[in-house]
Amino acid sequence: MDMNPFRTLVRTEGVRLYRDLPWRRTRDPYEIWLSEVMLQQTQVARVEARWVEWLDRFPSVFALAEAGTAEVLAAWQGMGYNRRALALKAAAEQIAFDYDGVFPTEVKELVALPGIGPATAQGIRAFAFDLPGVYLETNVRTVVLHHLFPDVPSVPDRELVPIVEATCPAGLDSFETSIDVDGGALGVYAVPQDEDDTPRSWYYAMLDYGAYLKKTVPNPSRRAKAYTRQSKFEGSRRQKRAEIVRMLLAAGELGEGMDAPSVHAALCASERDAGRAPVERELVESILSDLEREGFCCENEGVWRIA
Repeated sequence: MDMNPFRTLVRTEGVRLYRDLPWRRTRDPYEIWLSEVMLQQTQVARVEARWVEWLDRFPSVFALAEAGTAEVLAAWQGMGYNRRALALKAAAEQIAFDYDGVFPTEVKELVALPGIGPATAQGIRAFAFDLPGVYLETNVRTVVLHHLFPDVPSVPDRELVPIVEATCPAGLDSFETSIDVDGGALGVYAVPQDEDDTPRSWYYAMLDYGAYLKKTVPNPSRRAKAYTRQSKFEGSRRQKRAEIVRMLLAAGELGEGMDAPSVHAALCASERDAGRAPVERELVESILSDLEREGFCCENEGVWRIA
């Protein structure tokens, strides 16, 4: 299949729909990594403000690595999925102390860091280092499915990966060779590729065109086999976990902790205020146990605090 018409269309639409977002004005891998994590299931407009606030508070990977868990979790509140904040800190610690603050560029090394999956790793490689790879996220899926798999249901990623890989241009570190004769001397010269057609610019085009398509046509990404509808948050165990973390953070700001009965009573009051039934004490104890195991909090002599 000739992919040139598809690539031309995406590049043209990418120019037309380009979004001048703050993390696109940098090649700092720390700042780009942060944006990739924040953008997971969070609206772009919300991330714009929170990304700037986070960098004011933790301006470098070293600053994040050295910050306390409570400070990191407090800065993350309102972004959902507190696990991501802990993973950011844990990965920052490894980058700061194992890599002397220098981000690795190989996929194998990146995905070995806490919280970094294949898509995040490829996002860092493309946007920070202009390296080619398969950056397969929801907007990219949207573009490929809309144009190359119209009306095909349940398309598995294994069918999308070769297309995404084939359409991504090589990075500027890849060169073509040209043979020239100058004054009778034969020379081989490195000729850089199109600076306007790099992995970084290509995937920005895919992201912006995909975001546009999702607003103008029935969301094609829902036809991907990998698509899953986000579960309801309010009333879920995840919502109760987040509420308990907020309670412990608030207590910590006062220099205090909370025993399990106090956590239970406070959570029941919060649930009643939201029009829901009180929770069982066993559920609260189970959540506290999970949070302790995952590194969110710790218990000492019956008092729970953020770790």
